Amino acid sequence: MDAVTPLAVGPGLARPHRWLCAHPRALDTLVATGVLAMILIGAVARPHLRAQPLGPFFVVLAVLVAAALVFRRDLPRWVLAFTVALTLVEIVTNDVGPPRTSIVFGVVVALYTVAARTDRPTTWRLGAATAALLTGAGMLFGLNPWYSQENWGLFAWTGLAAAVGDAVRSRRAFVAAIEERAVRAERSREEEARRRVAEERLRIARELHDVVAHHIALVNVQAGVASHVMDSRPDQAKEALAHVRQASRSALDELRATVGLLRQYGDPAAPTEPAPGLGVLDQLVDGFVRAGMRVEVRSEPPEALGPLPGSVDLTAYRVVQEALTNVHKHAGPGATAGIRIARAGGALEITVEDDGGSEGPGQPEAPDGGDAPGDPPAGRAAPGEERGGGGHGLLGMRERVSALRGRCEAGPLPGGGFRVRVTLPLQLRGGDS
Repeated sequence: MDAVTPLAVGPGLARPHRWLCAHPRALDTLVATGVLAMILIGAVARPHLRAQPLGPFFVVLAVLVAAALVFRRDLPRWVLAFTVALTLVEIVTNDVGPPRTSIVFGVVVALYTVAARTDRPTTWRLGAATAALLTGAGMLFGLNPWYSQENWGLFAWTGLAAAVGDAVRSRRAFVAAIEERAVRAERSREEEARRRVAEERLRIARELHDVVAHHIALVNVQAGVASHVMDSRPDQAKEALAHVRQASRSALDELRATVGLLRQYGDPAAPTEPAPGLGVLDQLVDGFVRAGMRVEVRSEPPEALGPLPGSVDLTAYRVVQEALTNVHKHAGPGATAGIRIARAGGALEITVEDDGGSEGPGQPEAPDGGDAPGDPPAGRAAPGEERGGGGHGLLGMRERVSALRGRCEAGPLPGGGFRVRVTLPLQLRGGDS
């Protein structure tokens, strides 16, 4: 009775329904008018009793009961108390003949409103008190015998009002809870989607950084070598340019493979070449060796390392790649780097160290017009420059390792040089591969 159910409204009644929902006071006035009509009709249509004319006192009581229902939304308990009191007055006074118990319809609507707007304990407490009070009054002052049909009708109508109101309140709470869960689930899905997009962007950014930084560093060094020896040693310059071409081709291939992950369904087929791992570590090292760096690899045999999860294998490869690239950028092409890969318990340990860039064979001599005296050699960081300053290599490396719940330690060595030590757990969480 508080609201009209939308499903019960036909197309022709849609406009009046919307108007009534927007004007609840008009709806309550309409309900009060209907209750007044039911009270008056019920008072004169009593098949088991001799018809009696309606007295003015009963009509006044019926009008007051119906008028009180206009305020049932604002003061539900007061309206219930008022209608119960007027109903008791009619039962006790008996103005003309037997009491006209049809006035209980006002109590029914008021009790329904209270039940639909309060909690269950309050509903049953007020409902029981109302039913007991009206039924007791009817048995004491109403029709004889005390167990007559109209006396028990008071109990039935009040109990039904409390039960229906409680059922409506429970259903409204159930629907509201479902809607709240749906909204919360939708919000959680949107947040999860945004989080996954951010993680995927970060992962692709790391991939692109590792690929581009590594190969561009090699291209830079080989181009510098070719520029230095172009006039004096053209054969060596051609060899350096060939290395430039190979490094750039490898960079393009890896970029194509990485960007291929972003393709949508129906786009041209992405490369099917697997992601790099420790299985192609020798190719990675060979590129730096050709650039003039000395690299020593100490790794356990593949059967000792055992099968590695794909994410661990790729992260280990990227860690070595980024560490060697940093050595090449900051210590120079004449540096010596050492790589150690071993399995310790349930983790994979990767250590990359360099000697700080001591001069050695393989570094080209600068011809006339080369680097000015006091300038650092090509590829060597200036004195005092921090390893990885201004870049994101070490940051990206730590993010990769943290994503697998590993540990990453990077810092200078006491005797000069730099060390990167990474520990990757081999037992990953569910869903990692």
